[in-house]
Amino acid sequence: MIHGFRVFLYILLFIFSAVVMSLCAVRLHYTLNLSPFDPLNYGVSFYDPIVVELLVTGIFSMFWSCLIGRTIHKRIERRFINTFTAEIIGLFILFLLWIVGAAIATRTGNPPDPDTHWGNLSSCWVYSSCRVLTAMLAFAWVSWVVVLALLVTSFLFASANKAFRDPLHGRWDRRATHYGSTPMRNLP
Repeated sequence: MIHGFRVFLYILLFIFSAVVMSLCAVRLHYTLNLSPFDPLNYGVSFYDPIVVELLVTGIFSMFWSCLIGRTIHKRIERRFINTFTAEIIGLFILFLLWIVGAAIATRTGNPPDPDTHWGNLSSCWVYSSCRVLTAMLAFAWVSWVVVLALLVTSFLFASANKAFRDPLHGRWDRRATHYGSTPMRNLP
């Protein structure tokens, strides 16, 4: 049951990361190709570093969710990369990337700061570029919540079962697994 829930969360993470990635790409395309008459930044092209960070985080999260979701579903057993410890370390890195990206993007948007380009996002929803930023911010926070749920779920499962060095699919039979240096089938 818990494994199906984890796979579901990884599917959600993949979907939300794809949405964040596409919104970041839209924002980068807009800001790198400003017309000279655009009022944003007086028509001078630029890019927001935090948008690039969210783009890279979204790409990393998509690859990670595919790798781990496939491992859980197919019951893949390799040495360190497919253990609960590796999953928790990877999720912690994604947790940090998502919270830094979402927090800086939130700080950049509200309240207005004269050194930033976003301004107050709650007063500009009539413009599509502002709606893109608002949606990107919302999906960044939702992705962070999904990563947090995955991190807590995996940590609690590994702690309760003392399974930090065991395969992360969580459905192992010690007599039938090939995990470790020797096959365990012939052990008493």
